[in-house]
Amino acid sequence: MLILGTLSLAAQYDMPRILSLKQQGELRDQWLQQRMKTVLPAIMQREGIDMWVLIAREYNEDPVLKTMLPSFWLSARRTTMLVIHNTGDSLETLACARYDVGEVFKKAWDKEVEPDQWKRLAQLITERAPAKIAVNRSEHFGLADGLSAYHYDQLMAHLPEADQKKVVTGERLALGWLETRTSEEMTVYQQVCRIAHAIIAEGLSDQVIQPGVTTTDDVVWFYRERIQELGLTAWFHPTVDVQRANPEDNGSTRSFASRPGETVTQPGDLVHCDFGITYLGLNTDTQQNAYVLKPGETDAPAFLKAAHQKGLHLMDILTNEFQEGRTGNEVLAEALKKAKYAGLKPQIYTHPIGYHGHGAGPTIGLWDQQEGVPHKGDYPLYHNTAYSIELNTKVYLPEWNKEIRMMMEEDAFFDENGVRYIDGRQEELYLIPRQIRE
Repeated sequence: MLILGTLSLAAQYDMPRILSLKQQGELRDQWLQQRMKTVLPAIMQREGIDMWVLIAREYNEDPVLKTMLPSFWLSARRTTMLVIHNTGDSLETLACARYDVGEVFKKAWDKEVEPDQWKRLAQLITERAPAKIAVNRSEHFGLADGLSAYHYDQLMAHLPEADQKKVVTGERLALGWLETRTSEEMTVYQQVCRIAHAIIAEGLSDQVIQPGVTTTDDVVWFYRERIQELGLTAWFHPTVDVQRANPEDNGSTRSFASRPGETVTQPGDLVHCDFGITYLGLNTDTQQNAYVLKPGETDAPAFLKAAHQKGLHLMDILTNEFQEGRTGNEVLAEALKKAKYAGLKPQIYTHPIGYHGHGAGPTIGLWDQQEGVPHKGDYPLYHNTAYSIELNTKVYLPEWNKEIRMMMEEDAFFDENGVRYIDGRQEELYLIPRQIRE
């Protein structure tokens, strides 16, 4: 009786269901309506903001405003102005526009009554007498800095002096909105990550890689074509590279500031990929590894499997440090200290993920800032947020007479129960070709 190895071929290659565009739009619109009723009121209360004003022009969208547009709007229209007012009992969501903005934001401008859109916006604000008027301006967080200089100047010019004094940064409000995930989103996020895992597994297989012929760039472009074929989007250009038993080819010292060169894959290679997709407005970011079997081999060498386990150990050390209220820099410092004490040579550069690939929330290290990241690393962790657990550990291999980097990345969710991987993580190296075992 034949059974498959670590993962069945069916599990590796059967593509999970991808919804039609109509179904995707309907689901995203449902999420938006639900988030407006649950996520946003709580964050506005947490941050002490009773009014949030978002303004953007067509094709120059505020990153936050874009997440609030209906699915059938692919961009803002003309000048789009949204006003969110927390009355204390509920949210009032208005569009200072000539039409409703989807089902959430209701038309609040009659051009025949007041021809000037900016004057009408000022009226809407003044009539509601907010204590604080948040706008998306931020020195350190690009995702919270979507209000253009022109629009800010126009807003301030049209507001009465008393209201001008109420204008504050909506930085933490914007970050909270973007980073918070609902239970309904997380139910579907697992499928998003599973699709990404399935595509990665295809690329790291002999369905794509012919050792001695296929180059790393061939695999990169397979990924790009496959993503497009499935109707998905790549939010960054994938990377595929190899490490091998060649002391002169020391990939562990390559700077992440440059892409690896094109290489023909060979038996005995450790093949690594960095890959991400966007589906249903949610992003993935994953790094996984495969070993190309030499003739006569049926498994990866024990020393490479042990190196992979060290990478998993570093991931565990990092995620065990996640605590609500801790800053990204605090998590980074504790994880690095404990990893070094455990005998590892760690490098941690973990980031939030969700609406954006490099998402809103605390930065937990950068590859070139292991001592901590000012400002972005000082933001605290909150529950119900997602992260790409991205890192590497250097491992010296006597068998190769060199040091390698075990580069790993998996998407995870953090809540009151701790950290869990959204669709699991790669526990063992892929084998090229896959092996059928008795």
